[in-house]
Amino acid sequence: MEPLVDCVIEDDRWERLGLESLSLRAASAVLAGLGMPEPGFTLCVMGCDDARISVLNAEFRGKPLPTNVLSWPSEDLAEDGPGADPARPLAGEAAEPWSLGDIAISYDTCAREAKAAGKPLADHVLHLVVHGVLHLLGYDHVDDADAALMEKHEVAILATLGVDDPY
Repeated sequence: MEPLVDCVIEDDRWERLGLESLSLRAASAVLAGLGMPEPGFTLCVMGCDDARISVLNAEFRGKPLPTNVLSWPSEDLAEDGPGADPARPLAGEAAEPWSLGDIAISYDTCAREAKAAGKPLADHVLHLVVHGVLHLLGYDHVDDADAALMEKHEVAILATLGVDDPY
């Protein structure tokens, strides 16, 4: 069976921080928090820097600036009505796990944000990976009702990881 998280490291600082372990903890906590079985799902997390994420942000969002995290769900699971939980995908068969999608995270932006907020970098990374995985599962923060729902899940999931409410 494939591991839940496939981690691609493009910046060695991520290796030293333990992005693979942090990503696995965060993704596992999201699935557990939403009552989804971990086996049968996969996702990819790419650890990069501001230069790389700026290119991706320009290409996919038309914003040629660095950002902390980007996500590309394999399937659009978002609900039409605001404030509703998206439908949960069904886990794939053991031979073919269902890919939730891909996440890219920038070390430079994450480190700046963590320092500015006075929080441990690892905690901020856990938060951003949780945030990214929720996006893969159809959550968003386009309107107030959706943002409140996503934030509620983030806070509850982060609490299981021992991370304080980031809001």
